[in-house]
Amino acid sequence: MSSAFGPGSNGPLTLVIDQSKVSSDDRSALADQAQKALTGVPDAEVITPLTATSDGDVLTATAYSVAAPQDGRTTSLTNRLTDDVLPQAVSGYDASTYVTGTTAAQVDFLDIVSSRLPLIIAVVVGLAFLVILAVFRGLLVAVKAAVLNVLSIAASYGVVVAVFQWGWGGPALGVSGEVPIESYVPMMMFAIVFGLSMDYEIFLLSRIHEAWVRTGDPRASVAHALEITARVITCAALIMVSVFAAFVISDNIVVKMLGLGLAASVLIDATVVRLLLVPAVMTLLGRAAWWIPGPLDRILPHLDAEGSAHPPPERAGAG
Repeated sequence: MSSAFGPGSNGPLTLVIDQSKVSSDDRSALADQAQKALTGVPDAEVITPLTATSDGDVLTATAYSVAAPQDGRTTSLTNRLTDDVLPQAVSGYDASTYVTGTTAAQVDFLDIVSSRLPLIIAVVVGLAFLVILAVFRGLLVAVKAAVLNVLSIAASYGVVVAVFQWGWGGPALGVSGEVPIESYVPMMMFAIVFGLSMDYEIFLLSRIHEAWVRTGDPRASVAHALEITARVITCAALIMVSVFAAFVISDNIVVKMLGLGLAASVLIDATVVRLLLVPAVMTLLGRAAWWIPGPLDRILPHLDAEGSAHPPPERAGAG
């Protein structure tokens, strides 16, 4: 259909003007004004003439974008029609306007997701920060964990954008041309990836903390923990990467998108982040990693990931 009638034919926008509160004498003038307002709208390939329902209370028209339903120009057209064109079309009359249809619903959903995603990320990262702080009693440890977990997720977002929107390596993965990213994909990726990365983080930090409690040597604790956990983390990551990478061969573009993003995220998190950045940062921080302000130490509940309540020797915290 798109090849014969244009890309916008796959996602028409239905324009609705409710003029039930407009007097019969004014409806003809309103229709003429609205029709003029719908002429020459940017990014609109065609807007059909307004048609009245049998009772004359509603006027409808169909708008076709110059681009595909998920293209940014279609989103701009939808917002322009909703916020500017249609309100101007009924200016001076007691009429209501709506832009409906599947494409308009997707644009509204994208707006909702885009506005809520930062809040969701902030809440999840904040709660994870508090849990790690309560368990390991180290302010910088918790900050480091939150920042690096977000880093691996951001890197996976970059991979998805590079392949599907910029076209880097797309043909090798069966992606032809630029593909808009579905609005719910970033949220799903964040939920899955943050859980997996936090799992690796807790596993590695538990071993570092365990050695720190026993030896009091921050550098030796990191080296010992890395020696114990490196193979386990790598093997677990390889399993997850293999599973997610299998999704890339799917013909469904959303499944392909999720598979690539999740595989890239786990790979980056288990190698660059977990086996390189975390040990490096913990080594550089040294004893300061386990510092916690005295008042905060007294307020937070005492949780123990190792099943023992032995405090780190000469904790650099509370006084």
